[in-house]
Amino acid sequence: MSTIDCQTVHHVAHLARLRMSEQDVARFAAQLSAILSYMDQLNELDTRDVPPTAHPLPVSNVLRQDVAKPSVQVDVALREAPAHGNDFFMVPRVLDQQEA
Repeated sequence: MSTIDCQTVHHVAHLARLRMSEQDVARFAAQLSAILSYMDQLNELDTRDVPPTAHPLPVSNVLRQDVAKPSVQVDVALREAPAHGNDFFMVPRVLDQQEA
């Protein structure tokens, strides 16, 4: 039977940068141990004839076909732009020169 002790919960909480009270650590240790105990029970089941699944129901892709279509002309796209030049939208600089 797998168990999670308080030291392991403290370690994982430290890695995740979580502050936990001793009461929470004890509660999580008990809950995680119960989950692992349940997983141990599931591991005892014979699943040789059960096909692997990613979803309990059949799932199919419902996206449309990817078909190339004509795009908006550059002059039409830039017509309402507040600033443009050389067939591009112009936007304010957001990074300092040193960061780029």
